[in-house]
Amino acid sequence: MRSGPRLVLPSATYVGALVALSAGVGLTVPRLGKDDLGPVAWLGLAVLAAGVAGAGWAGWRLLRGVRRRWWLVTVPALLVVAYLALWTVGQGVVAAIPAHPSLGSRTPADVGLGYKSVTLRTADRVDLAAWWVPGENGAGVVLLHGAGGTRTGVLGQAEVLASGGYGVLLVDARGHGESDGRAMDFGWYGERDVTAALDFLEEQPGVDPDRLGVVGMSMGGEEAIGAAGADPRVRAVVAEGATHRVAGDKAYLSAYGWRGDLQQWIDGGTYAVAALLSPAPRPETLRASVADSQSDGTPTSFLLVTAGDVETEGLAADLLEEAAPEAVETWTVPGAGHTGGLRTEPDEWARRVLAFLDAALA
Repeated sequence: MRSGPRLVLPSATYVGALVALSAGVGLTVPRLGKDDLGPVAWLGLAVLAAGVAGAGWAGWRLLRGVRRRWWLVTVPALLVVAYLALWTVGQGVVAAIPAHPSLGSRTPADVGLGYKSVTLRTADRVDLAAWWVPGENGAGVVLLHGAGGTRTGVLGQAEVLASGGYGVLLVDARGHGESDGRAMDFGWYGERDVTAALDFLEEQPGVDPDRLGVVGMSMGGEEAIGAAGADPRVRAVVAEGATHRVAGDKAYLSAYGWRGDLQQWIDGGTYAVAALLSPAPRPETLRASVADSQSDGTPTSFLLVTAGDVETEGLAADLLEEAAPEAVETWTVPGAGHTGGLRTEPDEWARRVLAFLDAALA
């Protein structure tokens, strides 16, 4: 190994360049997939290019600064640092500064539902776009999509819920679809958005304010769980594919031993980057929200739907069930991928979800 001081500048440059490269990837790649090629995407491309150039220069200088017999150690070390930067900074940027997905052309009319377009105002004065499908049984349900999606992605679930007589409010999360505001794809604005949706349901003729539920997919499921802990009006939650939105939620990774512990440490960096870049309030863990929902005087019932092909969803559900065994039930859909329960088992999904809501919101 050669003189240490000669390696200080290229080492610092390499780390800084990887931060820039990872931020550029986080700003650019999701926007390419959603045709969101605005100023943020172009800025991301510039930062990405600078990061690639800087990392390439610094990496070569580092290799030249050590003897060739040390390359077998140096090259893997450089790759590990690059992986850590992409996982933490890249993912944190994607969550905190996500692309704005467009709504698309489908509406509830495409699945045979009558509806009207409405606007919800949150407590922090953000306007959310939604569709209201009136029901017949006196209960109202907020329906939430996943990260990077819009309310068009849950039209199939809306059709099932409406068939059971439920009034259904399909909401674009802030910064998604036709909703205003800045998005946060870990769902940290969920409590505020769901509160505005519940306010709307309470005002609708024929909706009993004591019979309100929330159904969510992925990020929407995590928002639904968080809302249950924060708002006593939520009496029932169906959360499909819900796993995490803060570092503490990843405790289920301990099932994998030291590898899981290492992943939790790395993921902590991701959430720290997201918190640094986003003004969204960091929520408590999903487990704490489940516990809170049982202690506010109006206990909430939970149905957690997990994918049979995604092991971590089952582990996360087990952790949540421990917080309130009497209030939480889990259904694992054999052969299903993430949020694929309705596609994989349409009849069983409808039967289980409607039976659960009927019992919880009776």
